[in-house]
Amino acid sequence: MTVKRMDNVGIVVEDMDAAIGFFTELGLELEGRAPIEGDWADGVTGLRNMRVEIAMMRTPDGHSRLELSRFLSPLVVADHRSAPVNALGYLRVMFTVEDIDDTLARLVKRGAKLVGDVVQYEEMYRLCYIRGPEGILIGLAEQLGQQTSQEPVRRP
Repeated sequence: MTVKRMDNVGIVVEDMDAAIGFFTELGLELEGRAPIEGDWADGVTGLRNMRVEIAMMRTPDGHSRLELSRFLSPLVVADHRSAPVNALGYLRVMFTVEDIDDTLARLVKRGAKLVGDVVQYEEMYRLCYIRGPEGILIGLAEQLGQQTSQEPVRRP
């Protein structure tokens, strides 16, 4: 095996405070926030004179992270925020939530917009896509009638 784990998914934003507030409302925890720059950062990204502010958000189970980045230099060169769900490239992040209706109600107050409808897939999931801060596409899934893989299985 060559991969040990997936460390994080990166999302570039313009309004760091709004993005942190949105993902905090979703249930992620701010792990840290810091400026990043220097030769090592230039080297790993291939961007010269790079200056970026990052915020690392952790899921409640501690296994997954979102790295939010706000580029100060160089300027952002492309904008994929309004790309449709069938666009090529990285598309969305999917989160499993306890109660999709409650989650939607809370996130709408932070500007989220439902993309289509909340739909049910068989007796297993309720699912939807939303546009979050700055149009970021996010999937929400509520598992129905069974425990999630992170919860212990209880046997009689």
